[in-house]
Amino acid sequence: MLTDLLVLGLAAALDAAFGEPPRPLHPVVWMGKAISLLERLAPRAGPPREFVYGLGMALLVAAVAGGVTAIVMAATRGVSDIAYVVVGALLLKGVSAVCELAASAERVRAPLAAGDLEGARHAVSAIVGRETLQLAPEQVASAAVESVAESTTDAFIGPWFFFALLGVPGAVLYRAVNTLDSMVGHRGRYEWLGKASALLDTALNFVPARLAGLLVVAASAVAGCDARGAWRVMWRDHGVTASPNAGWTMSAMAGALGVRLEKAGYYALGDATRPPRPDDIRAATRVMWATAALGLLVALGLVAALRTLATG
Repeated sequence: MLTDLLVLGLAAALDAAFGEPPRPLHPVVWMGKAISLLERLAPRAGPPREFVYGLGMALLVAAVAGGVTAIVMAATRGVSDIAYVVVGALLLKGVSAVCELAASAERVRAPLAAGDLEGARHAVSAIVGRETLQLAPEQVASAAVESVAESTTDAFIGPWFFFALLGVPGAVLYRAVNTLDSMVGHRGRYEWLGKASALLDTALNFVPARLAGLLVVAASAVAGCDARGAWRVMWRDHGVTASPNAGWTMSAMAGALGVRLEKAGYYALGDATRPPRPDDIRAATRVMWATAALGLLVALGLVAALRTLATG
């Protein structure tokens, strides 16, 4: 139990101190390269074959990522507890990110606040999947706030939750599925190739997304925002989005900030008429930091409880 608590604590400390690993050493970058290679080899022969290939691709990437990590962690445990903790923390840090999420939001907020709309559009294009070239300033701010809110699940609550359940291999497997979904799980060109990845990601995020939503509500009070509004809007609007998971944190954030988050033609969250401003991106980041702090405490508690049950 102690070693896993140290892995999680050290991973969080590494994130706070150093941020993201260099790209050549980043596990998510390697996952992305593997997925890109498999995508290039995919058949273009209609839905049935594309779906079967996509299912195989999803299972292969997830199994290899989790399996290789399990072998590495078993080997390091055989060396020493210190090796296990250090290697485990480095791997867990590689598949979870708090500081980078805050930094990506700031890269949008700063130019937007300075009146550099083109710079803000370019920055937000790196964190959302929608077309950004024609977005108005309030739409850019909304997209950034939505990304911060939705990514609380993918960036750290999900990886920490699966670490608590299945150790470092579980966190890496979760991140592999999440990366698959982000690269090929959307509609359009990857409608059938990415369908299995999207469904698998939806299933894995069922609990983390709802946990993250509850944590955003609690964090709203810590960050000086409207916790009651976060709860009310989350409970009412969480099902508005096409994704059964994304709406929990985004609607909670809309209620917490008292703004309307909207993706034109797809969804509108919150009952306020005021659109987000650059300062709301900063407020969303404060809520995100508080969510991370509470989420870390919950994850540490889960690790302690589950490891105690497993050994008792």
